[in-house]
Amino acid sequence: LLPRLLERLAEVLCSLVKSSFLVEKQPPQVLKTQTKFQASVRFLLGPRLLQAPAKPYAVRADMVTEKQARELAPSAASRPLRAAHNVVALETNPTSATCCANFKNVLLKKIKRCERKGSESVTEEKCAVLFSTTVVLAPSNLTVQLQVLSLPIVVIVHGNQDNNAKATVLWDNAFSEIDRVPFVVAERVPWEKMCDTLNLKFMAEVQTTKGLLKEHYFFLAQKIFNDHSASPEDFQSRSVSWAQFNKEILPGRGFTFWQWFDGVLDLTKRCLKSYWSDRLIVGFISKQYVCKLLSTEPDGTFLLRFSDSEIGGVTIAHVIRGQDG
Repeated sequence: LLPRLLERLAEVLCSLVKSSFLVEKQPPQVLKTQTKFQASVRFLLGPRLLQAPAKPYAVRADMVTEKQARELAPSAASRPLRAAHNVVALETNPTSATCCANFKNVLLKKIKRCERKGSESVTEEKCAVLFSTTVVLAPSNLTVQLQVLSLPIVVIVHGNQDNNAKATVLWDNAFSEIDRVPFVVAERVPWEKMCDTLNLKFMAEVQTTKGLLKEHYFFLAQKIFNDHSASPEDFQSRSVSWAQFNKEILPGRGFTFWQWFDGVLDLTKRCLKSYWSDRLIVGFISKQYVCKLLSTEPDGTFLLRFSDSEIGGVTIAHVIRGQDG
């Protein structure tokens, strides 16, 4: 019985130790090659359990593909991270009783792409940084391999990919389950969940406490579903796909729903933040509805809305009555 108990104890201890190795500062989730980035990992049980080694334990950071993240035993040969400064000492600070490895300027030199499925673009490909080290625990001399994955990362090589990469990251952060196979995420989500996500993103990006309203969601639903006959209630029960969000071009336009929405975020953040926060802009409203609203207003009344045809543009509608009324 005793040997079995000891074995079980070692297993439980290993499991506890492994789960106390965490990413404290995540790498950027949209990462451009040839750009330095920072990250840090923390070993919560380090100050209590680590033996004082002759030379410090080293933590290694490797970029792994989605497939490698699933297998979580990436062989050194297939590591696609071509990075400088990707090995750092795991240091214990007696004053703060912390045990951390701080990666101050890791540089991803280039990325080796995977084979893609069908119409997948490079900005839909997710990787992650795998942090790993091997430590010896005191007093039992137990050797444990510690591994932890960062959040998913989309690697880009050019600034013009940034917008699509942000869409992949937003969808993954918003709709992935906590205990999932890396990095599986639903292809379709309820429209209500999408509304919450767009609202949180809008408030965070623009840095305002004034979020989206029911009428804004109605306009956004008409746009993403290309349906002007449904009622707000009809949209409640629908679900929206990743393709509708950022793959299919909006009818008669040269951009996707997300590309348009991201332009609105950027515009509001840069130029219209105070007006939006004071509720002086309707913004998300259709041309037809604007005409209806303004038709009964006095001359000189005007209304600002986000342009339908230009990314990050504003359309101003105003009332001028002709001689004929």
